[in-house]
Amino acid sequence: MQNNLILENRKTLHLSGVTDVDCFNDREIRLYTELGTLTVKGSSLHVNEISVETGDAVVEGEISSLSYGDKLTRKPGIKGLLLK
Repeated sequence: MQNNLILENRKTLHLSGVTDVDCFNDREIRLYTELGTLTVKGSSLHVNEISVETGDAVVEGEISSLSYGDKLTRKPGIKGLLLK
């Protein structure tokens, strides 16, 4: 799965390669990708679209930073906990 980012006018972020969402609020969204944890920071943020089947997501709001963390083994998300 590829990991691509397209940022339009610092307001709309199109992502591919998303495997799960860790947490989100109006100032920070943390996503898991095959390349590591991606943190999106800004204001008035919201996840407009997400598909864990295709790995595509769209984030909208005032985006001020994007940063990758280490490629770590993650804990199971809510989906993993519910399917146990």
